[in-house]
Amino acid sequence: MITTKKIAFSYPNGETFQFPDLHCEASNTVLITGNSGKGKTTYLHLLAGLLKSKSGEIVINEVNINSISNKSKDQFRGQNIGIVFQKSHFIASLSVLENIEMASWLAFGNKNTSKAKKLLQELDLLEFQNKLPSQLSVGQQQRASIARALINEPKVLLADEPTSSLDDENAFKVANLLEKLTKEYNAALVIVTHDLRLKNKFPNQINLI
Repeated sequence: MITTKKIAFSYPNGETFQFPDLHCEASNTVLITGNSGKGKTTYLHLLAGLLKSKSGEIVINEVNINSISNKSKDQFRGQNIGIVFQKSHFIASLSVLENIEMASWLAFGNKNTSKAKKLLQELDLLEFQNKLPSQLSVGQQQRASIARALINEPKVLLADEPTSSLDDENAFKVANLLEKLTKEYNAALVIVTHDLRLKNKFPNQINLI
């Protein structure tokens, strides 16, 4: 469902990264690991189309996202890629439900309320649907981020350090939820992390050195 070939990226300050090839089928998980400064988040942003690589291919659902325009890429991302950021980046003035609905509205022009509520129920958050994101715990916010990322049934789910700020109990809950929902929605899951707890759970790993 997602494949990369010979991806390279350079920042304006001259820092250059050469990334190993990646392949992840639907319902499977790949862990991207490595010490700080090795380009884990950069790689994730390239996979999401938020950055453009200097060279190479990133193929998602048979589309090389490096070959399409920025406008087309924005639409493609909304419809095919779900992103769970390390920081949730919710719209503070909107409720939890409205934040999740917004993701479907931006991608397809309609608010898929029934799907949003179904995801919130699956993630044990339905009772908080009318709360503001700031009224949720860190663990609850992370689960709400997963709901937002899955609302459009993406082909690829990207997660940036999804458990780094969570205690053991919530970290394993989030990891299990990501794995379960990825299989349920037949998506490829790519997780960027330095969390040793996840390294023991997901054996398919790419280590950036």
